[in-house]
Amino acid sequence: MKSIPTLQDIKNAHQRIQKYIHRTPVFTSQQLNNETGNQIYLKCENFQKVGAFKFRGASNVVFSFEDEFAERGVATHSSGNHAQAIALAAKMRGIPAYIVMPENSPQVKKKAVAGYGGIIRYCKSTLSAREEVLQEVIQETGAHYIPSYDDPGIIAGQGTATFELLQDHPDLDVIMAPVGGGGLLSGTSISAKNVNPDVTVIGAEPANADDAYRSFKSGKRQPIKTNDTIADGLRTELSDLTFSIIYKNTDDIITVSEEAIISAMRFIWERMKIIIEPSSAVPIAVLMEQKLSVENKKIGVIISGGNVDLEKLPWMS
Repeated sequence: MKSIPTLQDIKNAHQRIQKYIHRTPVFTSQQLNNETGNQIYLKCENFQKVGAFKFRGASNVVFSFEDEFAERGVATHSSGNHAQAIALAAKMRGIPAYIVMPENSPQVKKKAVAGYGGIIRYCKSTLSAREEVLQEVIQETGAHYIPSYDDPGIIAGQGTATFELLQDHPDLDVIMAPVGGGGLLSGTSISAKNVNPDVTVIGAEPANADDAYRSFKSGKRQPIKTNDTIADGLRTELSDLTFSIIYKNTDDIITVSEEAIISAMRFIWERMKIIIEPSSAVPIAVLMEQKLSVENKKIGVIISGGNVDLEKLPWMS
């Protein structure tokens, strides 16, 4: 088992990356408060560099390397926000980033990774193909592999979002985050429970990709059965590391339907005038569907990102 990050690791990560990241704003909405019966505080990582919280973990790992180690570059496989985050962090560090992407990745994401300086190697759209090509790249270059969530440094970096949120709003009763591979929820739960042991930590997950929910309820990590969800950032499954952290530090995981996710996403777009991606809408959907039985509480929500294909908005299909 890989080491579990501590609050001190998260503090160290925050010190390391704060000059590279945006300290993202916390927004509120009276209309959202009225809809949910609570006071909601949105930590808007959709305004983070690369448009997602992923830049926190990526920059923490990239900037933690010694120069001699770093100059060989970094490598990962991803078709989404992690690819962009690694590419930009490496560019800022002045080292190469080798990104393995499925050849059917959205063109907008290919352009973004290339624009951040990533050296792209395309592969077939299967996990085995990704891993095989990644190993070829690492053997050729000597680059260091950075996973998207199954890594203590990544988790510590992601935990800095909640660390900031609790600096700004230390009296929160509940903190919520979406869960896919579990890197964000792991970091969130470590920060929350160590800064304020009384805070309730809730994970939110699509019912159509509910491995974290089933794992949490059974006490044993469960394989993903289906990932047919519009929340594309949540289609991955927990690792042993993220499951162990979430099982220890999270109070519950709640699932919601695709219809609820779309409705919540549209609500935030229309009422708050900010762009959030479907994954970010999942905890909002939990609140709007009244699936969390609390009232008149102060609830912090990590808005994970805002990278959306504007040609394929879910309410237009």
